[in-house]
Amino acid sequence: MEPTLPHKLLLFALVGFLAITASTARIHSANFDAYYSDHCGHVVPQQPSIASESASSYAKFLQFHGGFFSVNGRRAESGQDLRRTVSFTPMMMYKTKSEDVINLQGTLVFADPNVNAIFENPKNRRLREFHVRGPRIPVRRGTVKFRLNGYWSQSSGKLCMVGSSVFSSNRSFDAVFKLNYPLKLIINSSFVSGVLESLGGGDGAGGVDHFGTVSVLALSSKSADYQYSLIEKEGGNGSFGKFDDGGGDNLFSEKLEPGMCSALKRNSAFDLEYGSVCDGGYCNPLGTDVGFLPKAMRFTTIRCSDQGKMQLLMKFQNVTNVYYGYYAFDPSTTLIGEGEWNSKANRWCAVACRILNFSVSLTDAFAGDCSIKLCWRFPATFSVINRYPIVGQMRSNRTVKDFGYFDKIKFWGYNDALAGVKYEYGVMGSVRKPCEIKTGKHKGKRYPNSYSSDMKFDLSIKNKKGQIALGYSSPLFVGDKRFNSPFHLYDDRYVPKVIPTENAVQLDSSDSPLQNISYTIRFTPPVIFELGGENLSSKAVDIFAEGTYNRETGLLCMMGCRYVAQSGAEVYRNGSMDCDIQINIQFHPLTGKAMEKIKGTIESTRVRSDPLYFDTLELASSTIYVEQANESIWRMDLEIVMVLVSNTLACVLVGLQLFHVKKQPEVLPFISITMLAVLTLGHMIPLLLNFEALVTNHNRQSVFLGSGGWLEVNEVIVRVVTMVAFLLELYLLHMTWSARHGHDSPKGLWVSEKKVIFVSLPMYISGVLTAWFVHQWRNSHRSPFLRQGRLRYQQVSFWGDLKSYAGLILDGFLFPQLLFNLFFDHSVEALSRSYYIGTTVVRLVPHAYDLYRAHSSTWNLDMSYIYANHRMDFYSTAWDIIIPFGGLVFAVFIYLQQRFGGRCILPKRFRATPVYEKVPTVGTIEL
Repeated sequence: MEPTLPHKLLLFALVGFLAITASTARIHSANFDAYYSDHCGHVVPQQPSIASESASSYAKFLQFHGGFFSVNGRRAESGQDLRRTVSFTPMMMYKTKSEDVINLQGTLVFADPNVNAIFENPKNRRLREFHVRGPRIPVRRGTVKFRLNGYWSQSSGKLCMVGSSVFSSNRSFDAVFKLNYPLKLIINSSFVSGVLESLGGGDGAGGVDHFGTVSVLALSSKSADYQYSLIEKEGGNGSFGKFDDGGGDNLFSEKLEPGMCSALKRNSAFDLEYGSVCDGGYCNPLGTDVGFLPKAMRFTTIRCSDQGKMQLLMKFQNVTNVYYGYYAFDPSTTLIGEGEWNSKANRWCAVACRILNFSVSLTDAFAGDCSIKLCWRFPATFSVINRYPIVGQMRSNRTVKDFGYFDKIKFWGYNDALAGVKYEYGVMGSVRKPCEIKTGKHKGKRYPNSYSSDMKFDLSIKNKKGQIALGYSSPLFVGDKRFNSPFHLYDDRYVPKVIPTENAVQLDSSDSPLQNISYTIRFTPPVIFELGGENLSSKAVDIFAEGTYNRETGLLCMMGCRYVAQSGAEVYRNGSMDCDIQINIQFHPLTGKAMEKIKGTIESTRVRSDPLYFDTLELASSTIYVEQANESIWRMDLEIVMVLVSNTLACVLVGLQLFHVKKQPEVLPFISITMLAVLTLGHMIPLLLNFEALVTNHNRQSVFLGSGGWLEVNEVIVRVVTMVAFLLELYLLHMTWSARHGHDSPKGLWVSEKKVIFVSLPMYISGVLTAWFVHQWRNSHRSPFLRQGRLRYQQVSFWGDLKSYAGLILDGFLFPQLLFNLFFDHSVEALSRSYYIGTTVVRLVPHAYDLYRAHSSTWNLDMSYIYANHRMDFYSTAWDIIIPFGGLVFAVFIYLQQRFGGRCILPKRFRATPVYEKVPTVGTIEL
C-alpha cells in the first residue's frame, strides 16, 4: 500500500535525524568494535555477548548517583560544588562467553550550572563563538548526557565504555569512560573512581568537539559485602566513654519507629555549636584549607544494617538552609564514617575519616585520618531549652599539638518529635502573672481549640524599622500530649493528630480554660533585618517557647528562648542562649470577620542596656481557620447553584425577547444597538477572563480551598450556559442591525444612535479615569506591613478595578436604551417587559445577596466568592443600595417611555420637539 503523506514526512524526518546524528556523533553500532578495541581493549577485552541471558542483577552495584567530578584537576568556584554532580545508570546488561565479563549499555550524566564552561575546548576559549539556534524541543539545561557501551570485569573491578553525547545542534562529544570499582568493600576503599577522556580531534574536526579530562569520584552502592571493620575496632576499645553530655534519658531503639535507620534519615540536618574559644584554627573539623567555618552538617546514610551498623557521609555546609535541599558529594567538605547503635547508652556512635589525596586527581582519593569521633542520641524528654529530636557532639581524637585537631563541637537536628517523647515545663511561673492581667478583654467569643490545627499558622514579623521577616509557628506539645500536625494547606481531608505521651493525662475541660502549651516559632529575615544590635542577614531565627493558652479569650502567653551568635560571629557559640523573651499572641475569634488577623508581640524582658535586649517585634498572621474554610466551601457550593440559575435565566430572558421581536418584527429597529453591544460584551468578556483564570491561578485557589473537582466541573457548566447567552445576545444584535438597515426602517434612528454614543461613551471613559485615580490613591495609602500577609493574592490590580467598573456598566445596561428613547421620542414597545424587568432583577439580585452575606455570615473570604463576585462588580453596603435603586429607576423609566413616549420622563417644557414656522419673504414690489 502506498504510504500516506504524513507517513512519508515522518519517515523523512526520521532518516534526516539519523543522518544528522551519524554526522555529528562518530561512535555508533557500526564502528563500535573498532573504537572499543583501540581505547578499551587493553582494559577489559571485548567478549561476544549473549543477548538471551540478562545480567541486570549487577545494575544496582554498578550504578551511582550524587558523585563528584572535576575537569583537568580544576575545582569549581567557591559555592558551586554544591550543584556539581555526576551519575551513572546501567540500562541494558548481558552476559558474555566469559563468566568474568559483563556487556552493558548505560548513561553518564554530568550536571552543573556552568556546564558550557566545563565541556569547552581549552584551545578555543579566546576565539569568537557563533551560536547556532538549537532544536525546537529544548534539552535540559546544565546537563550533558553520554550514551555509552562497553564491558565490566568482575575479577578486576574495571569498567571501560565508549560512546557519544550530542550537546547541541553544532556540538557533540565522543569519549571513553574508565572506572575502577572496589574489590574489597571497607571504609578506606569504598570509592568508585575513574576518568572520562575526550576522543575528539581537538579542533572540532568532523563536528566533534574536544574537552579536558574529567575525573569522577563516587561511593559504591554495593551493601552485601561491606565490612564494618573500623567501627568494630574502635567500638571495642571503649573510646566513646567520654561522650557523656549528661543530657538525661534517651529513647530506646524500640521507640525509634519504623527503625533506627529510618529515624536517622528523617533527622539528617544539623546545626553546629562551637566552643567559646575558636582561636588558632581549633574549631574546623575540615581543617584550615576549606576557607570557611561550617554552619551546618547533613548526614547521608549510605548503607545501614539490621544489626545496628551503618556507613554514612557527613556533609558540611556554609549555609543553614540544608534541611530539604540535596547537596552533592564534595570530598573537600565531606567526611566518611562508620557507626553502630550502643544499646546500653541508647545512642549512635561513629568514627569519621577525612577524604585525602584528591587535589591532583580524584582517582587517587582514599579515606584516611580516621581520628574524628561522634555520638548522637534521641532525647526522651523535651524542654524549652532542649527540644531537638537529635542531639550530639563530635571531637577529635588527636591532641592540641597534632595536625587536624579541633575542639568539641555540639550539633542538633530539627524535625518532628519521635514517639514516646515527654515534655517538661520549666518556666511556667514567670508566664502566668503577666498573662492573668489580660484575660478579661476577649471573653464571650469562640476561639480555636488548643488541639486543633488552627494553632499552627504562618506569620510575618516587623521590627521598629518596618523590616519584614516571614516565618511560621507551630505547637510542639499541648499539655502532656505531642502535637503532630501533618498540615497540608487547607486540605479538607486533614484530621489533626494529637499523639499522647506515656504520661498523658486527659484534661477536664470544666476545670480551667488555661492549657499548658509549648511552641516553636521560626522566621527567616530578608537580607537586612536588625534584631537588637545583631544584623541577622537571612539567618533563620528559632524561638522555643512555653506558656499558657486561654481557650475562652484566645490569648497565648509564653516565655521563650533563642540562640544568639556572639558579636560579629556567624556561628553558634557555647552558652549563647537568651531566655528572657515574652511572647503574647491574640487569636481572632472563630466568628470573626474577613481579614481579621492573629496579632501579637515578641519582646525582651531585659533592661535596655543589656547586650541581648531588642526592641519589640510585631507579629501578624492572616490565617484562615478550618471552620471558616469549611463555611466558605459550603457557601461556594450554594453560590455555584445560584450562578447556574442566574445564567440560565439570562438565556431564558433573551429567548423571550427573541420571541417578542418575532411576533412584532417592526419593533426591532427601535432597540438600541449600544445597549445590545454592552450586553453582548458583558457575556463575552467573562468567557475570556475565566479561561485566563483557569490557566493562571485556579490551581492555587483549588489547593487553598481543597474543593476537589466540584468547582472545575461546575465552571465548565457555567461557561457553557454563558456561551449560550452570548450567542443569543449576538443573534439579537445581528437581527437589530439588519432591521436598522432595512428599507422600512424609520429615518433618524442612526442619528439618535450616534447621539447615544456621544453621550454614553464620554461617561464610560470618565468612569475608567475615575477608577484609575481611585486605584492609585488606594494603593499609595496601603500599609506595606499588610501586604506581607498570607492573603497577598487579594490585592486588587487596576485590571481588577476595571472589571468591577465593567460590572457597574452592565448593571446600568438600560441606560443606552433610555437615551435612545429620549432622543428619538417614540412609544414603541421595543423591549418586552419580561426581558428588561427580568434582566434588571438578574443583575440586581447579586447585590441584595451580597448585602445579606455581609451582615449574616460570620466570616467570608473574598477570593472564594463565585456569585456576587467582588472582582466583577462594585460591592459594598453603599453600592448594594445605590445600584439596585438605580437599576429599578431605569426599569420604571423604560416602562413609562414605551407607554407614554420617550420624553415623558422630562418636564413638560422639554418634551415637545421644536417646530420652526416658515416665514414668507416680502418682495420689494409689494413694498
